[in-house]
Amino acid sequence: MNCLFDHYGYRIPGARLLAAAMLACLMALPGSGNAAAAPDASAAPRGGREMTVNDLSVVLVRTTAVRDARSNLNLGAQREGSGIVIDSSGLILTIGYLIIEAEKVEVVDAGGKTIPAAIVAYDNATGFGLLRTIQPLTIKPIDFGASSKVADAEPVLIVGFDGVAPAYVVSRRPFAGPWEYLLDEAIFTAPATVNWQGSALVSRDGKLLGVGSLAVNDAIGGRQTLPGNMFVPIDLLKPILGDLIANGKSPLKPKPWLGVNTQDVQGKLIVSRVSPESPAELAGLSQGDIIVGVRGQPISGQADFYRRLWATGDAGSVVVLDVLKGTEVRKMDVKSIDRDQYFRPRTTY
Repeated sequence: MNCLFDHYGYRIPGARLLAAAMLACLMALPGSGNAAAAPDASAAPRGGREMTVNDLSVVLVRTTAVRDARSNLNLGAQREGSGIVIDSSGLILTIGYLIIEAEKVEVVDAGGKTIPAAIVAYDNATGFGLLRTIQPLTIKPIDFGASSKVADAEPVLIVGFDGVAPAYVVSRRPFAGPWEYLLDEAIFTAPATVNWQGSALVSRDGKLLGVGSLAVNDAIGGRQTLPGNMFVPIDLLKPILGDLIANGKSPLKPKPWLGVNTQDVQGKLIVSRVSPESPAELAGLSQGDIIVGVRGQPISGQADFYRRLWATGDAGSVVVLDVLKGTEVRKMDVKSIDRDQYFRPRTTY
């Protein structure tokens, strides 16, 4: 079946029609899934029923963090987002912040059936999280695509637990997050959609390209304002998936973590938050400090800061920061840790 997609720049004329057309194309592919009733009005009918997010391998994920979870301050104790079924035994891929320090995890399919699940792994470097339901799901797993081959202006579907939204890829570029997080290349889409947490970025041939992480105002990059969403590319999962399943962690050595959130202002990093009881707090960093260098070398933004930080050695190494406190630049020794050690113990599957 040949499917045609027309677009004009980054505008999406007839968004509902585009979503229905893409869904019809996906469902015409061999081996498309089966499921029951659907909440999404944009889904195209097939065989006398409406298609559901189950047809695109997506479920609702609900988690409750441990009572004293350190992540509750930023993320809340009750969390909700999407999960993506990636094998026939109930293995589900999601965005990791939904499951950090979680003590209760459950999955809900489009028919409303709730199934308990357990945490398999969380990878700090990529942001991916893995769950497994206590019993297999009657939902066809999605196949992985090649995120490295995604082109700008390519039409895609964003599939969340609450439905399907059409979008276009508008840029692929590095992403530096304020919480000591860096992707060499992330996928950005527009227009913006809600409930992006853990959503599936699906290609026109029904393959998984990425996992939803954030809403952003600069999806196109540069100084242009364009609301959209950021996705973690699926290619980052492929080399570590086996280890995540077998060992609950990536085979790569953990990077040094300080516990500091920053805001990039003309290449200088203003400390916006210091995690309680983190290495940064223990070393004396505080909100409003300005990080201007690492080991005497000036930095030119968040990405440069992270690369210099991680080049100091493995987790546990002492990082020498040049910090502007008031009118004085001080050298501050911060003994880093593995970020995973900061979180409360969690149950593994």
